[in-house]
Amino acid sequence: MAEKHFLSDILKRVARAPFLSSKSASSPADLIPLCDELISDQGEASGLKTALKILDIYDTANDEEKLAFFETMADRYGVDHDALTEAVEKWQPSDNASARELYFAAEPKSLELIRRINRVPGATGRLVRMRSELLGFLRKHPDLRGLDLDFQHLLSAWFNRGFLEIEQIDWSTPASILEKIIAYEAVHQIHGWDDLRQRVAERDRRLFAFFHPAMPDDPLIFVEVALTKEIPGAIAPILEHDRETLDPNVANVAVFYSISNCQHGLRGISFGNFLIKQVVAELQRELPSLTTFVTLSPVPGLRRWVAEAMDKEDSLLKIEEQTVLQGLEENQLPPAEVIARLAARYLVNARSKRGTAYDPVAHFHLGNGAILHKVHAQADLSPRGKSNSWGVMVNYLYNEAKIEEHHQAYAKESKIAHSSEVKSLANAKVRVPA
Repeated sequence: MAEKHFLSDILKRVARAPFLSSKSASSPADLIPLCDELISDQGEASGLKTALKILDIYDTANDEEKLAFFETMADRYGVDHDALTEAVEKWQPSDNASARELYFAAEPKSLELIRRINRVPGATGRLVRMRSELLGFLRKHPDLRGLDLDFQHLLSAWFNRGFLEIEQIDWSTPASILEKIIAYEAVHQIHGWDDLRQRVAERDRRLFAFFHPAMPDDPLIFVEVALTKEIPGAIAPILEHDRETLDPNVANVAVFYSISNCQHGLRGISFGNFLIKQVVAELQRELPSLTTFVTLSPVPGLRRWVAEAMDKEDSLLKIEEQTVLQGLEENQLPPAEVIARLAARYLVNARSKRGTAYDPVAHFHLGNGAILHKVHAQADLSPRGKSNSWGVMVNYLYNEAKIEEHHQAYAKESKIAHSSEVKSLANAKVRVPA
């Protein structure tokens, strides 16, 4: 580790050395000339200097200047079409050598440009932030999608599972990281340091995070775990401050009640499936008494789907349910039996355009091999819980003996594994209380 930091320090000094560059570039207008210089530069030291300038100047640019940089980058550093045409003409079926030449000829220059920028110590995190800003432009500028795919391609390789390091976060973790945990929590807001202490320092709570060696002080994703004696049906008892803590040695259930992705710039690169499997292994090693691994998950797509179903007159949404939902006052919850049946039917049957589960959280856990175990009405009465799903939450069960079977069924056939209880609830006849 000391050698690694020593080498990084040397590279930083080289990149900052003032005598290595003959050009005095300092404004966003210089970004593309600097990129031209970097892509053609064969010198290691001068290349580091140029790459660092690109990153430093980019950070000073405003949104308009960053957009112009991305648009020029996407257009200027594309494929060498002459080289690609030549490689296509040389390609022969079953000829691996010519196929490889074709593969490399089809690579856009932007990939090599990003690789060279990444040689600077600390560049990886800055490129993640750069991609985050690029993503912000995509909706209005779809022509940048190809450049985004270049970023995603490289980041997927740089952040593959082999480079990730799992760490348990506790009260001894540096304050700078704990502050980021508070800021990044995306499911159940952490209300300051006392709230955080309850989640990481209590004996029946655990928090695990993935880190990358290039971003050692910035978590990529983390999961919060409650150790209990039964599968929970509501989030409030888990988050409650004035509760009796449980001896972890008598717990038999591990509840994953919050999973937060921390880096918007790594969107589309999944870490959660690896994290859950690794956490299960860590917990089993520490606490052999644990036999059940389950989530308590939100249903963030439910109300959005209901709105779409009303517009499209989707048969999954029954007329009686629509009448009940349309008659609700602001902040009023539907009857528990009505919303539980509707949520079960939605989770089992509603599909995205790709044929997968419509709900993003369901898609994530089902893709990891979990089973839709139980549906709970009025389980999250926070403002976010009500606005997303009228308070509905779900348990996804990770049965180690069935994970691979369920994963394969979902991956190949989009088959949603669900318990008999959920099946009965989804198929129940609609009855609206008087």
